[in-house]
Amino acid sequence: MVHYGHSNQLRQAKAMGDYLIAGVHTDAEISKHKGPPVFTQEERYKMVRAIKWVDEIVEGAPYVTTLETLDKHNCDFCVHGDDITLTVDGKDTYEEVKRAGRYRECRRTQGVSTTDLVGRMLLMTKAHHSNIDNPDYQQHTDNFGKGPKGHSPWTGVSQFLQTSQKIIQFASGKEPQPGDTIIYVAGAFDLFHIGHVDFLEMVYKQAERPYVIVGLHFDQEVNRYKGKNYPIMNIHERTLSVLACRYVSEVVIGAPYAVGKDLLDHFKVDLVCHGKTEVFPDKDESDPYAEPKRRGIFRAIDSGNNLTTDDIVQRIIENRLQFEARNQKKEAKEMAVIEAMKKRDQLDSNGPKHCT
Repeated sequence: MVHYGHSNQLRQAKAMGDYLIAGVHTDAEISKHKGPPVFTQEERYKMVRAIKWVDEIVEGAPYVTTLETLDKHNCDFCVHGDDITLTVDGKDTYEEVKRAGRYRECRRTQGVSTTDLVGRMLLMTKAHHSNIDNPDYQQHTDNFGKGPKGHSPWTGVSQFLQTSQKIIQFASGKEPQPGDTIIYVAGAFDLFHIGHVDFLEMVYKQAERPYVIVGLHFDQEVNRYKGKNYPIMNIHERTLSVLACRYVSEVVIGAPYAVGKDLLDHFKVDLVCHGKTEVFPDKDESDPYAEPKRRGIFRAIDSGNNLTTDDIVQRIIENRLQFEARNQKKEAKEMAVIEAMKKRDQLDSNGPKHCT
C-alpha cells in the first residue's frame, strides 16, 4: 500500500538533502520478497509521484539497494525507516550501502503500517477507531501478525496519535494569493488511493493557478453515508493522507456535509467540484451541493478512474489468506533478526577483555 507513514518517511528524507528520488519496486519483486501488493505497480508509481516531497521516481527499482543503484541515479546516500527490510532469504537489503557509509535513517511513523491497515479491512468492524482496547481487534492482530516467538516491533500494531506538529509538518502553510482560483472539494478520502489522486489532479487542472481546499468529513458523518465499518482510517489519518498530495493546498478538518453559504463565503470559493461517485443526501434529504449549484459554481469531474475504497477492501478480502501468510512470514523473519542481534550484543558484552 501507499499510506501517510510512507509520506512521512519521504518528508523526512527530503529534509536530509536537496533532491529526492524514490525507487518503487515492481509487483514481481514485492511478491517474491514480501507477498502480494495491494496496489499494482502502475498505481504505485502514480501515487508516489503525487507525494509532494518526491522530485522524481525510479520505476522498477531493485529490491536490494546497491552502490551501483545509487551511482546510477547520482545519489549521495539512501534513506530508509528505522524498521528493517529483509530479502526472501532473511538478508538486510541495505547491507552494502550501510557498510559504505551511504545510508541514513528516518523515524518510522508510529501507529500505521500496511499490516495494520490490511488488518482493519479484513476485520470489517467499527472496532478499529478504538482498536487497542478491543478484544476482537487484539485477537485479530495477534493472529494476523504473529511469528513463532513473540511480536516484532516493526510488524505489530500500535495506535496513531495525531499532534499539531505533525499537521504543521505536512501542511503547505501557503495562503491563497490574488489571482488564485479557489477550488473546494469534499468527501471521506478514506484509504487515500489512486482514484483520489486522479480526481485531485483533474481538479487541479481546472484552473491556471489553482488553490485546492479539501473538506474532510468527520468519522461519524462518513459512517452515516457509507455504512459498514467505514471509514477505515480516522479523521487524523485521512488529514495527513490528503495533505501529503501535491495537488492539495489546504484541508478543512471536519467539514460540514452540506457545502453551504458560510463555507463558500469564508473561503471565497470560486469553484466546487465533485467526482462521479454517488452524492448521498444530507440528513434532511436535501442536496449537499444545492448552494454551489444555485451560484453556478458547481462542476462534475470525470477523472476516468472508477476505483473506490470499496474496491480496495475487496482486493484485500479476495487475497485474505495470502495477506495473512505474508504478515506471519514477515514477522517470523524479523523476529529471527532480532534474536540474532541480541545474541551478537551478548557476545560483544561477554567477549574477551584485554588489559594493557
